[in-house]
Amino acid sequence: MKIPEHIANANGKTLFSFELIPPLKGQSIQGIYNAIDPLMEFKPPFIDVTTLREDFIYKQHPSGLLEKLSYRKRPGTIAICAAIMNKYKVDTVPHLLCGGFTKDETENALIELEFLGIENVLVLRGDARLGDSSFVPTPNGHCYATELLQQVVNLNNGIYLHEDHGNTAKTNFCIGVAGYPEKHFEAPNLKTDFKYLKQKVEMGAQFIVTQMFFDINKYKEFVNGCRANGINVPIIPGLKPITSSKQLVTLSKTFHIDIPDDLSDAIHACENEKAVKEVGIEWMINQCKELIAFGAPVLHFYTMSNAGPTKRIAEAIF
Repeated sequence: MKIPEHIANANGKTLFSFELIPPLKGQSIQGIYNAIDPLMEFKPPFIDVTTLREDFIYKQHPSGLLEKLSYRKRPGTIAICAAIMNKYKVDTVPHLLCGGFTKDETENALIELEFLGIENVLVLRGDARLGDSSFVPTPNGHCYATELLQQVVNLNNGIYLHEDHGNTAKTNFCIGVAGYPEKHFEAPNLKTDFKYLKQKVEMGAQFIVTQMFFDINKYKEFVNGCRANGINVPIIPGLKPITSSKQLVTLSKTFHIDIPDDLSDAIHACENEKAVKEVGIEWMINQCKELIAFGAPVLHFYTMSNAGPTKRIAEAIF
């Protein structure tokens, strides 16, 4: 079932969903199941599975020369989606990235997803490689999320990359895109963000999932700004509790978000990391209650495949 249909069928009730990351190469899928099992009591209608782009490693040869190799640390997104659907009978939402994938690789992935009966995808540009100062497009890949979005739309219309074969079937993907309540770090202002977000919706995007935030007013202002700009698809808030003091720095730096003064002060006042985790969870519980009161369609948790904090929050609000 498509995400907007899940939301419509809830009749105004806020749903619960979460996101997982694939295990490191060489690890089993049991870690994924361990992260899902404690959360199934909250009846998620869908589960996201991230896709990580490749990075580079350097292999030193006996001669002393270094060879630059492409390496993907967390493969398996499509297989994990299929396994989750088979085991738990819930929809999955795989992430599609520009970075690290050619157009042909993307088309082949979409064909596999269609074969599996996966109806929803989340289209993202993706991050720069760790060694790059800015995003560098993959050769014969996409530079912008709008280009990737257009490729999915094209397949939905039966338009494939190569026209040397006929009788191509149309796919039927429901496409989600990212939203940034505190604006994308590369955008000059929110007005520009709204412009491109509206373009994505006009192209065919049917739902939006936001970057994490810790100020409820940022989400409210973002939703109201979207509506004022004619963006009327569901806007799903992305959420993650702070569970360690170092995240005050790492989350702000990595995701370009602000931490409210009250939350920052409360964490600085903690005597140990256990107390920090309690503050972060309590803050998120209160934030979720406000989001439900505001009418958020879904509370979507970035679990990093660690179910513990999300379970405690869900127990308090669902």
